[in-house]
Amino acid sequence: MRRKWYGWTGTIVEVDLSAQAVHRRDLTEDLAYGYLGQAGINARLLYDRVSPSTDPYSPAAPLIFGVGPLGGTLAPCSGRFSVTFKSPLTGIFGDANCGGHWGAELKLAGYDHLVITGKARHPVYLWIDNDHVEIRDARPFWGKDTWDTDELVREDIGERTAQVAYIGPAGENLVRFAAIICNHARAAARCGPGAVMGAKNLKAIAVRGDRGILVADKAALQEAVAEAVGAILADPLYESAKTHGTLAITPLAQALGFLPTRNFQESTFSGAEKLGGEAFWKLYGVRHKGCYNCPVACSRYYEVAAGPHAATRGEGPEYETIAALGSKCGNDNFAAILHANTLCNQLGLDTISTGNTLAWAMELREKGILSREQLDGIDLCFGNDAAMIALIRKIALREGVGDLLAEGACRAARKVGGADLVVHSKGLDYPAVDIRGTKGMALSFSVSPRGGDHLKGLSLYEVAPALYADAIRAETGISVTPDYWLRYETKAALMRWHENWHCVVDSLGLCKLEGIALKPLQPSHFRRMLAAATGWQIPVEELEKIGERIWNLERLFNVREGMGRADDLPPRRLLEEPVATGPARGERLDRGKYERMLGEYYRLRGWDPATGVPTAQRRRELGLDEG
Repeated sequence: MRRKWYGWTGTIVEVDLSAQAVHRRDLTEDLAYGYLGQAGINARLLYDRVSPSTDPYSPAAPLIFGVGPLGGTLAPCSGRFSVTFKSPLTGIFGDANCGGHWGAELKLAGYDHLVITGKARHPVYLWIDNDHVEIRDARPFWGKDTWDTDELVREDIGERTAQVAYIGPAGENLVRFAAIICNHARAAARCGPGAVMGAKNLKAIAVRGDRGILVADKAALQEAVAEAVGAILADPLYESAKTHGTLAITPLAQALGFLPTRNFQESTFSGAEKLGGEAFWKLYGVRHKGCYNCPVACSRYYEVAAGPHAATRGEGPEYETIAALGSKCGNDNFAAILHANTLCNQLGLDTISTGNTLAWAMELREKGILSREQLDGIDLCFGNDAAMIALIRKIALREGVGDLLAEGACRAARKVGGADLVVHSKGLDYPAVDIRGTKGMALSFSVSPRGGDHLKGLSLYEVAPALYADAIRAETGISVTPDYWLRYETKAALMRWHENWHCVVDSLGLCKLEGIALKPLQPSHFRRMLAAATGWQIPVEELEKIGERIWNLERLFNVREGMGRADDLPPRRLLEEPVATGPARGERLDRGKYERMLGEYYRLRGWDPATGVPTAQRRRELGLDEG
């Protein structure tokens, strides 16, 4: 007799596109208790199904979608889903996290995870309607942008309320940083999941679900949710997050001197005031928009009314996009950034890697490593927004020099030079933090399992120590100083704590903006909501251990791919070149201090100090003996 599940649906659906076959299998208690769901179970499924010889584009390489046990429930900000895969950009562990409404719909259709393998003979899309899972012809949609695809798929299935995830031309053309898009602007983007989807000839996944989600104790869940929502509304950053979303970070980054500018040559930007939340609402903001069951609604619709980009409309942009297509490229034209953001969403591109690749190419042009002729006659230089927009299209279509840039800066540098100017870890280019001014994030970005990455261990505790001093002491035992972000001491412990809990939040199915990054919610909130939804009384300490198990599993994946201590060092530029301007002027990463911080991190993690490999004892403690 099949087990009755609460919170989880208890079902994993597997689709083999080569065989045109659909199979369902039961979720096991070992997987649910050991890895919670979403990102955690995805990582376990990926680890068990690939090897170092598996090419990310091969039919055998799985593309795994997951929703957590709180996903689609009453829990606030529970609209997330994760996509996990071997990255075509880095060749190591890859995953991406996305909001909107698609994840909740998959859960309401009755599935915790969707595992896709194989390669269709021609372009197809999946239609999941509760128990009905069908592989349908997508040849009429191939070549269409994501917005057109959304409309065409809904027309084809005759269901306007379905949620659809799709790729654009970038994914079809195997751009190594192609994204999967849903709701026109929500993106599972980092590490190139759209390219993996394109390699499988899979254009879209449409989902409709109305099965509901069983919870163990509805009254207890309502009470725990009310408490969590109250904490979110009472957080000192709530009004700022609700009004400006992540654009509220722009002035903070400028004030503290960690806003990457001109391909990380500087860490403050002269045009930063033009790119903040106030400027957005004054010139372009239309109204707020929220993901599934979110009390913050931090996203925003925009429209450009005049100028060369008139009629541009879309959603966002996030702080990461502002930095990637703005300060990193020396571009303070907000309307051009909005146009580029919409273009990336329509073409299916990760805005972070797109902006970083363009900024890198701009510096190569500045230093004479790339000529204008090599750039198809485009005058690519810092601040030239028209050139930036022209190259975005070329990248997505792999036209001319776009074919080179579509490989990402690390791979492109092997052909044209400039490798030392790529700011990355493990092949993944850095997000919008100049880590010379934030020593803990320097560690976290470097050790992250998917490479240079802020979402695996982002710590507001590091850059807002005065605001959260009491919470930091209560939750981590660390006493902070006013200039805490510039210090190396205690950062190993701080980042380890954040990384563990980020794994938990990603596996429960919650948004990290409210869940752990901006800190209104605490571990006790997660425990109470999980217990009410699932009936499983997992102590806070055990929840953190599950997070640590997930983190170590992702580490073991990369160890199996040949990664080690040398791959945990920051990029050359940030180690050797001091910050030239702004509040962090003169700051750089001290190699000796960083190495000691890394050694302390390895000790706390229970990893071999010479190699960074989890020790046999640590693997046994975490139930990862097979690693």
